[in-house]
Amino acid sequence: MTGPIAQEIAQRLTAAFAPTQLEVINDSAHHAGHMGDDQSGESHFTIHIESAEFTGVSRLQRQRLVNAALGDIPGERVHALAIKARAPGE
Repeated sequence: MTGPIAQEIAQRLTAAFAPTQLEVINDSAHHAGHMGDDQSGESHFTIHIESAEFTGVSRLQRQRLVNAALGDIPGERVHALAIKARAPGE
């Protein structure tokens, strides 16, 4: 995680979920020249997040919570996000 969008993703998720683990992986280099590549170097990300906030929450609802916390980032500023959200102990 190095660029400004990656840092903003980490900041927003930290504020929303107080994660016990968080990894924001920039996958953009793997998609260079493909649809959605905006030449910014920050168009595709994978997020691994673990938080107690996800305890008892379905996989779909976890995805929705993460997307809501990220606001305008998914779909507007980032082309693709892969989200792997789990509760501690999963």
